[in-house]
Amino acid sequence: MAILPIVTVPDPLLKKVSKPVDKVDDKLRAFMDDMLETMYAAPGIGLAAVQVGQLKRILVIDIAPEGEDPDPKYFINPEITWTSEEMNIYNEGCLSIPEQYADIERPAECKVKFIDYDGMEKEIHADGLLATCVQHEMDHLNGVVFIDYLSKIKRGMYVRKVKKFVKENEK
Repeated sequence: MAILPIVTVPDPLLKKVSKPVDKVDDKLRAFMDDMLETMYAAPGIGLAAVQVGQLKRILVIDIAPEGEDPDPKYFINPEITWTSEEMNIYNEGCLSIPEQYADIERPAECKVKFIDYDGMEKEIHADGLLATCVQHEMDHLNGVVFIDYLSKIKRGMYVRKVKKFVKENEK
């Protein structure tokens, strides 16, 4: 397994729509394992393939609390099939927007249809942090980052801060 470089804003790749995956094979599973290792090392709770430079409709998520056993979830070609009318506000961060956070409002619950690590079709009902995380990562697959929900002025401020952060940490 390998830790992959994470793409950060304002890289134009993050604004592109990811392509569906044709088949689940050992090569794809190895890539998803690398994504998971990258996410854990960052550290984060979710990662989309585009964030490591691949325009594939793949997410990895693990919202297990620190100190508990890992509970990784793999989503291939995920599709949100339902969202609740009830909304939830969560202070979101993103590995592609390091050290920046903002309160984002999203549906409190959702249903997600996807293909799992073994190539099986599944559907889950997500709520709480899992629902927020799935929706956040799904946005990445559609070329959206959480700061896109903010005003243009705030978005620009976040991008400038990330550029400065990246430059300082390259040294």
